[in-house]
Amino acid sequence: MGLTGAVVGEHRLDFASPPDDVSSVHDFLSDVWTAEPAVGVEDRMALELAIVELASNVIEHAAAGGQVTCSLTLAVASDALEARITDDGQPASVDVAGATLPDDMAEGGRGLALVQMVVDELRYDRLGDENRWTVRKATRAV
Repeated sequence: MGLTGAVVGEHRLDFASPPDDVSSVHDFLSDVWTAEPAVGVEDRMALELAIVELASNVIEHAAAGGQVTCSLTLAVASDALEARITDDGQPASVDVAGATLPDDMAEGGRGLALVQMVVDELRYDRLGDENRWTVRKATRAV
């Protein structure tokens, strides 16, 4: 992963939806935070929001009514957290850099803008038949 500080822990979850859903991501993150007690609460909450939002989008949109196979890797470094979600679903047709909040009456479309608000970097790449979402967040000293 692209972290500059020393990596102190790396965690991985492989899942497929269906049958798995975002609950498996919540359970995984709970286990990660138990294994990584040095990560502060604010950093945990911000990264969890970003990861769950991205995983939900992948499950909803990339599957295109079928099954999508995903991997979530979370690296904990001395100065940052980095998560990567890869999937074999449909390509995303989004402009990550241009994601903005919709008007108050919109029923959706807030996800990527919210993710950008809580992390330092959000990136989407399509590599061959794979989508790759990467988020990076500098951590605060505890």
